[in-house]
Amino acid sequence: MKDQVAIEMLGALAQEHRIRIFRLLVRAGPAGMASSDIAERVRISPTGASFHLKELERSGLVEAKRQGRFIHYAIQVDNMRKLLTYLTEDCCQGQPELCGPTIKTARSVFSGKEG
Repeated sequence: MKDQVAIEMLGALAQEHRIRIFRLLVRAGPAGMASSDIAERVRISPTGASFHLKELERSGLVEAKRQGRFIHYAIQVDNMRKLLTYLTEDCCQGQPELCGPTIKTARSVFSGKEG
């Protein structure tokens, strides 16, 4: 991942409503949620939610899919993984076992080698 891409993703998350929306969508999983449900859960106006969702979509952290007359948003799991890997790839001089359980757990989850 290039530095500029990471900066854009992190910049998109550097706002109270957007980080709350992103975390909500992480919990929602691949099915995502309708924008109206997101607005209600985050307690912002539908217009405000739409604005923030567009910023997250522009950064590549979420994607929009039309389902009937609704637009559902879901996280872009691959891009989230790439960002997390980028942020932690040099942790403890490439020796994740030195970084403690958080890094080891994250790496095993994202590599599919849990447990």
